[in-house]
Amino acid sequence: MGSVHPYTTAAGKKLYRISYRRPDHSQTTERGFRTKRDAELRLAELEVSKARGEYVNPATAAVTVRTLGEEWLESRRGVLKPSSFRPLESAWRKHVEPKWGSRSIGGIRHSEVQAWVSSIEGGSTTVRRCQGVLAGILDNAVSDRRLTRNVARNIDLPARKRNARRHYLTHGQVQALADHARHPTLVLFLAYTGLRWGEATALRVRHIDALRRRVTVEENAVLVSARVHVGSPKTHRSRSVPYPEFLALPLAQLAEGKTRDQLLFGDGESHVKLPASRNGWFTVAVRAAQADDESFPRVTPHDLRHTAASLAVQAGAHVKAVQRMLGHSSAAMTLDVYADLFDDDLDAVATALDEAKRAANVVTSLSKERDRGA
Repeated sequence: MGSVHPYTTAAGKKLYRISYRRPDHSQTTERGFRTKRDAELRLAELEVSKARGEYVNPATAAVTVRTLGEEWLESRRGVLKPSSFRPLESAWRKHVEPKWGSRSIGGIRHSEVQAWVSSIEGGSTTVRRCQGVLAGILDNAVSDRRLTRNVARNIDLPARKRNARRHYLTHGQVQALADHARHPTLVLFLAYTGLRWGEATALRVRHIDALRRRVTVEENAVLVSARVHVGSPKTHRSRSVPYPEFLALPLAQLAEGKTRDQLLFGDGESHVKLPASRNGWFTVAVRAAQADDESFPRVTPHDLRHTAASLAVQAGAHVKAVQRMLGHSSAAMTLDVYADLFDDDLDAVATALDEAKRAANVVTSLSKERDRGA
């Protein structure tokens, strides 16, 4: 067991220190306790942690957040795609490192983290990402036995904002948009397959199965800092997606004269980049469609993915088929994302139950009449 000793500071203030042995039997002390009771509680806490094999040497908590943060960030670089890593790096550089970089991990308090999180300017996504970076760094510190607990967890965070209302184009609106677009086949393809932009623009000629009218999604091209990074699809799984017959000829024309390894869309060598949101060719096509039809919504390329889901559901596709087409991890995710598309199914359930109840009433009435006649 350890011991508690009083001492007097140079300013004449009475404080307490504790002496104890670490698990390796080396002697150490901790100072600065205001009361004897505080010192005794700390000593008891240490003895329990040693008995449970959970002892953490306070000296290891002197390392700074900057030191561990750089190590943590580098470890994430190796397992995340560039498009996922960049936001973490930005959060570290703009928010976490300036605030906590010079602080020792053992000196951070839960209340300080809560106050910092509450002061971050930006949307809920930015705030949550910043908190997640600091919490991830301290998680590693806990795993490495530098800390006993992570003070950046159990923080009150702003509620996630609900997604803005989605725009679903009709068949006619999709065609109108394609008619005004520089890449009409790409517009039609996105709206009738549901592929993400990066998945579609990463398709190569060899990924087209003209006989089955299927494309195999194996790659994803994402624009990060003006550079296209090619990797696996978002779920890290390849999938087969059907396309309607009317796209067979346009796709065949795009593949004509290209080798199997060349890109289907564009010149075959360079990936078609996501157009600028302000004045890119897609926005120009939307404006032209709006000039012809005032009711035409303001859509983005990603809205064509939503449109594909909507058109598939309208055509009677089962939720599992929509899930596989879009590459969602589960049908539950598809239902969560596109719950509004399945509202008609609820109406159909109510109608079916009403019809079943009416039919049951008729059968019951006929049965009673037969009984009375007998």
